Amino acid sequence: MFRALVLEEKDGKVASTIKELAEESLPEGDVVVDVTHSTLNYKDGLILKGLGRLVRQYPHVPGIDFAGQVIESSNRAWKPGDSVVLTGWRVGESRWGGYAGKARVKGEWLVRLPKGLTPHRAMAIGTAGFTAMLAVMVLEVHGVTPDMGEVLVTGAAGGLGSVAVAVLAKLGYKVAASTGRPETHDYLKRLGAAAIIDRATIDKPSGKPLESERWAACIDAVGGATLANVLTSMKYHGAVASCGLAGGTKLETTVIPFLLRGISLLGIDSVMCPLKARQIAWTRLAKDLPAALLDSMVVDAKLADLPRLADDILAGKIRGRVVVDVKG
Repeated sequence: MFRALVLEEKDGKVASTIKELAEESLPEGDVVVDVTHSTLNYKDGLILKGLGRLVRQYPHVPGIDFAGQVIESSNRAWKPGDSVVLTGWRVGESRWGGYAGKARVKGEWLVRLPKGLTPHRAMAIGTAGFTAMLAVMVLEVHGVTPDMGEVLVTGAAGGLGSVAVAVLAKLGYKVAASTGRPETHDYLKRLGAAAIIDRATIDKPSGKPLESERWAACIDAVGGATLANVLTSMKYHGAVASCGLAGGTKLETTVIPFLLRGISLLGIDSVMCPLKARQIAWTRLAKDLPAALLDSMVVDAKLADLPRLADDILAGKIRGRVVVDVKG
């Protein structure tokens, strides 16, 4: 038996309960993991509140990522005692996820926990931080280097943004952090932000197809009007890594920045990301994300705290990362 946060739907409303479940209730898979930690991402907030039609079948165990140790395996790649991390693959959406003491999944979905990362720190990174690292890697492939100018991070005080700011600063980039929360300015500066941008100055397009060139690159966790505005202010051959939609899914813009400045809009998908890229990203996170800064981002929580925290993350009130002790 193990504890789990279980979502059930009744009369169109989703409610959560912490229950004791039997291992026989887990979905099919060739590896069973003793889950010690999970985390809270924006998508988890939507799922916990029954929004976005991300879950189609109830009862359901949410949690789109987890870390722990293998306890059973019929997959040749894994043996009991291996420390692993999982993000994506629709776990926590179409399959039961990490808000439980055990998970059964396909072995090819797991990544070996890199040296230097504990399960707690792996979930301090979580899907949000993993996505941020993928965005950094894509900008590097595109040819963005620190000498090219400022890199903007939108939604900078959130989980994805916090990791992006810290990693970019560690790599030598001049980071401009956009936020609408004045109380997070000192926090962002400690992570390495060289400048703070008031969200209100970039969340409404001016109506012009081009603004003055400012950003060499951008990691955008917001989408919507913010992304549309950022596109008009990119430097020649600049690049935007798009990896979030907290500000909306609709993008109203023109082709002018693409045609006259040759900018690139690069999509980041962390859910179905190939295994090789996952392994590289996690290795990079263990090396390029300072542990002390990662620890400073964390708010610790238990399963019982998640319904309340889901409201906070959807309202943009969470600073940094939430790590969930699923055994607590």
